[in-house]
Amino acid sequence: MVESPQIKQEFRQVSVIGLGLIGGSIAAGIKQQGLASSVCAWDANVASLALGHDLGIIDSIAADIHEATAQADLIILAVPVQSMEQVLRDIDLKDQVITDVGSVKGIAVEAARRVFGKLPENFIPGHPIAGSEKQGVVAADPNLFREHKVILTPEEASNPAAIARVEKLWRGLGADVVRMSVSHHDDVLAQTSHLPHLLAYALVDTLSAGGDSLEVFEYAAGGFRDFSRIAASDPTMWSDIFQANKEPLVQVLDQYLLKLETLKQLIESGEADQIKVLLSRAKVARDHFSNIQAIARKKNGPV
Repeated sequence: MVESPQIKQEFRQVSVIGLGLIGGSIAAGIKQQGLASSVCAWDANVASLALGHDLGIIDSIAADIHEATAQADLIILAVPVQSMEQVLRDIDLKDQVITDVGSVKGIAVEAARRVFGKLPENFIPGHPIAGSEKQGVVAADPNLFREHKVILTPEEASNPAAIARVEKLWRGLGADVVRMSVSHHDDVLAQTSHLPHLLAYALVDTLSAGGDSLEVFEYAAGGFRDFSRIAASDPTMWSDIFQANKEPLVQVLDQYLLKLETLKQLIESGEADQIKVLLSRAKVARDHFSNIQAIARKKNGPV
């Protein structure tokens, strides 16, 4: 296993707002790697905070967001995208560095502009491309981000020192940090994450609505399990994401529906050769993706 670079005591106090799977995993990774002198957290669910403290994932529990962030030098917002604006309103922003983990960057930037009048120079939006269908701080994993990409979407006016500190955080957790524009991030994630989750939910809902659904699930094999696994993710979180990124999502969904209609017509008309062409093209693309992953694993070492 490739170890993350040790960046001892890079931060004095890191405050995590939202101690679910992602927030908890960040806190656990910071503790494991010794990146901060202290990790504080706030969450609307007091049971999550108590569990996180009992597990040693956090050092202290804040009574509210203001208390959690007042003395922090790094604030990590790990809350649902639709909650971002209200959370930002409860922060007394001075010179703290802020980042978030939301799957949609446009809504985070817009929320910050509504609250502060502009995107603060020390607010560096971010998104770790890692996760699990598991939920809650009980599933926190300090190695969740190791050898995964984290996308940062700073603006031209962003503070270079703040960008560097957020990059150090993620590299300290073993992640590969890249940068994108906000709009490009949201377009890419609509295709690679949001659409697949939407399709998984739709497939499971379709099959479970049938009168023979028990038999269908009884005989479901690996393909169904692999494809439908992410339908076990948090419905509230994903409903928020679909709404927050609806324009890019609807655009790629329209493209997918056209492809499904094409396949339907080819099957109905018995055009086996054309079906094979489409499937072969998809296989070539998928094999190429697998090769890229294999090269990355060989370069970085086994996880």
